[in-house]
Amino acid sequence: MTGMRKRVTVGFLSIVCLLFFSGMVSFLELSHLSRDTGEILKANKRNIELAKEMLDAAHEQNIALIHRSVFGDRSYDSLCRASMERLENTLLVAQNEALEKSFLDSLAFATTELRLLTDNYLAFGSRDSVSVAAGQTLDSLGRVWYDDQYERVYGQLTSAIKSYMTSTQSSLAPRAEQMKKNAYRAVTPVLISLVVMIAIVLMLFYFMSIYCVAPIERMNKGLGNYLTFRAPFTVKGDLKDEVLELKEKIDLLIKQAKTPKA
Repeated sequence: MTGMRKRVTVGFLSIVCLLFFSGMVSFLELSHLSRDTGEILKANKRNIELAKEMLDAAHEQNIALIHRSVFGDRSYDSLCRASMERLENTLLVAQNEALEKSFLDSLAFATTELRLLTDNYLAFGSRDSVSVAAGQTLDSLGRVWYDDQYERVYGQLTSAIKSYMTSTQSSLAPRAEQMKKNAYRAVTPVLISLVVMIAIVLMLFYFMSIYCVAPIERMNKGLGNYLTFRAPFTVKGDLKDEVLELKEKIDLLIKQAKTPKA
């Protein structure tokens, strides 16, 4: 491969390699960024789903306890226990899936306290209420128990569930910062490659102008002067590679044209 063709080929191959390399690096970094974003959204969605399930179970438990304690309807005992089990099972799933379990400590404590309070009332509440001072009905005793004890624990539980629901928000700041760094890493190779490619293109432009375009223009002008005015064919400047070969062949052709035929 001759000099000029070699330089042009190397220049364009360098551009292609830079484009391929920067594209692959950016693709990998963007894949990591997309994966991290998907994980954050998935974790947040899962937290909301589990928190909603626990809130539904706690609400169902609350309604059942109101019917049991305030209105004295024993048919809601089974619903109280079923709702409590549903809440505890959902909490167990959240504990198994959570990467950061500290957010669940207060929720687990409130759930245990609610379980003990509910079981004690269902087992001993009616029996204890009989020994209360005369003049108080079972409904009024249940209302007092609900207002003084259960409502406080139920409020703590719902607050803990809501805190768990928003727990992923506290981890968004460091993860968002990491995603920001990943985004910069994804863009940096493209920017570097762009700068390098601009430099290579400018070098190719300079090379083509100095060693190809300008000499061809001078040879074209010299050949035109020779054909029009029969002026000697001369090309000023340093010629190299294929351009020098072309000039030498033109000189040879002119000499052959001047040589009289035998």
